[in-house]
Amino acid sequence: MASVHAYQQTGRVRFWDRLNISTKRVIWAWTFLALPILFYTGIRFYPTFQAFWLSLTNWDLLRPAQFIGLANYQKMFADPIFWKVFQNTFLYLLVGTPLSLLISFVIAYYLDRVRFMHGFIRALYFLPFLTTAAAMGWVWRWFYQPVPIGVINSVLSTIGIEQQPFLRSTTQALPAVLVPAIWAGLGFQIIIFMAGLRAIPGTFYEAARIDGLGDWAILRKITIPLLKPTTVFLVVFSSIGFLRIFDQVYNMTTNDPGGPLNATKPLVLMIYQTAFSSYQMGYAAAQTVVLFTILLIVSLLQLYVLREKK
Repeated sequence: MASVHAYQQTGRVRFWDRLNISTKRVIWAWTFLALPILFYTGIRFYPTFQAFWLSLTNWDLLRPAQFIGLANYQKMFADPIFWKVFQNTFLYLLVGTPLSLLISFVIAYYLDRVRFMHGFIRALYFLPFLTTAAAMGWVWRWFYQPVPIGVINSVLSTIGIEQQPFLRSTTQALPAVLVPAIWAGLGFQIIIFMAGLRAIPGTFYEAARIDGLGDWAILRKITIPLLKPTTVFLVVFSSIGFLRIFDQVYNMTTNDPGGPLNATKPLVLMIYQTAFSSYQMGYAAAQTVVLFTILLIVSLLQLYVLREKK
């Protein structure tokens, strides 16, 4: 019996010894990665596949889900409110992303040259990013109120300009929500842009100045091209953030979530209302699948751009 046990141990030792170093590293790596992968699969992939299944059912939490095929998608694509919400979502994306990146780059570019109280100024810009969206939304909602409560309308009245409806207007409500959303994310984008600017070797700038290039030419030919990886990251990060915008809209239009005539309602808020106000879980899952598809396309575009860089 002892000889059999010794033979088994020897066999195992010989098998492990026959493996090369790279194979052993792969085995150890997958051994340590097994638990995180299983955990990630349980909390990410399974709920995703479950959402796809629920989008094909009629489920209201009270009765078992009934398979209805593509009826939820047919209902959604025939709903004019969905297309209004879809338009709002892409307005947040197409207006918010370029504006926020442009403003944050300009601030980072000039802030990088500031030496006096540099850390304090940078902290001031980053502070809104640390503030909760709910608190910030209510503060900006107070700013937009009519006279004599609203700060902005009070200032406009002081200089002789007629007060504006802002959140009560079908045309001004979305820009009014977009302003604090852009402002909230500036701090993070500024910090990332500054990190990218400082990662550019100074020898490039020295050689450019020896060649007689001015500030604008250096910015166009050196700074912006070398910031491409940073810019790509921020474009994708900001795009996903604006596509998933919810907190600012919900807190700034609490009395009428989504604004007048759904003027500010994004897709995430529509999903929330469909699921937890109407309890149409299958319909909400179909809307979630649409949002997931949009986010997936944005992520694939990121991979494409990074691959093009190589």
